[in-house]
Amino acid sequence: MKDLLKKYFGYDRFRSMQKEIINHTIQGKDSLVIMPTGAGKSLCYQIPALKFEGLTLVISPLISLMKDQVDSLNANGISAEYINSSLSFEEIEDIKERIQEGKVKMLYVAPERLALDSFKLFLASIQISLIAIDEAHCISEWGHDFRQEYRNLRFLKDSFSTVPIIALTATATLKVKEDILKQLSLNNPQIFVSSFNRENLNLIVRRKKNTFNQILNLLKKHKNESVIIYCFSRKDSEKIAQNLRENGFNALPYHAGLGNEVRKKNQEMFIKDKVNIIVATIAFGMGIDKPDVRLIIHHTFSKTLESYYQEIGRAGRDGLPSDCVLFYSYGDKRKHEFFIKQIMDEFVQKKSRDQLRIMMNYCDCTYCRRRYILRHFGEYMQESNCNGCDICLDIPEIKEVRERKII
Repeated sequence: MKDLLKKYFGYDRFRSMQKEIINHTIQGKDSLVIMPTGAGKSLCYQIPALKFEGLTLVISPLISLMKDQVDSLNANGISAEYINSSLSFEEIEDIKERIQEGKVKMLYVAPERLALDSFKLFLASIQISLIAIDEAHCISEWGHDFRQEYRNLRFLKDSFSTVPIIALTATATLKVKEDILKQLSLNNPQIFVSSFNRENLNLIVRRKKNTFNQILNLLKKHKNESVIIYCFSRKDSEKIAQNLRENGFNALPYHAGLGNEVRKKNQEMFIKDKVNIIVATIAFGMGIDKPDVRLIIHHTFSKTLESYYQEIGRAGRDGLPSDCVLFYSYGDKRKHEFFIKQIMDEFVQKKSRDQLRIMMNYCDCTYCRRRYILRHFGEYMQESNCNGCDICLDIPEIKEVRERKII
């Protein structure tokens, strides 16, 4: 397997747990993989895909992330395609034909596609060797990003009983983990859980006060480095990006309201370093995949700690030190509460209130922020000082710590 790792991905060695997961998958066994963003989950099914003869089917909820993955695989000499709503009927039919001819190793699809009877018939007509379900927490009502269409994935084990399924997520509490296993009906699965501790991320929380000026100062400190700014609404995304451009920064908006072509263009310009700042809505920014993001700014805090953890996981995926700065206010809390009140389902509304409370407690907490996050995911941190959050470092302003920049 090391030869495949080197040939197609350029790495000399596997990261923690990757080899064990890959071996388990190649043996045709089901698994649930819980790894933080940036830990190399994708390789856990991409390497087996190269070992298997047939097609590997990858279910992913994010159109933009599909494109990134497929472009990257094709650039590495691996034949991969995606089918989603951004393609025309003719383009989809052409991809299906190539699959039937055995010219495609990996196919990425959104879960909605699997609800179509015509697509189910197509899958039944080809050899599928592996099924990978990314963002598997979306299947759980206890998760932070429940999507009803993920419940349709129950049929996979019934329809492809001999095909191994690997479910992957970066964020799963105990309840979510149990729900994933139940909903997917995995066959005696092995559960792989790695540490949630991203030691290279510096966690900083600030009250909102002269927020835009604070953001400008942060960007000056991270001059020409890749930055993602998360905000609450499409309007905020456009406004902040425009204000940054007026202040001499190279920034573009990124949200669901943009046309497919504009969104794709903005994403590619960011990935290819033609612009270094992307201003994304919290709801839509998860599709951005870039290894050298050095700064994540939350202009508005996330509605759940799971979402926040996944969003900051976009920083420092290359393992180098990166900063995550969250701005919060009770006005933003009221924004979230307004939308929670619109939820008709009592169970979902209560869950959303509980999740918002946990997020606010994180913002207000007076002890190690890293310890708070790890405890939420059921992990215990022995050190009393993480040396990587504003509480432990007691950062009132900019300081140099361990001979590296924190802000």
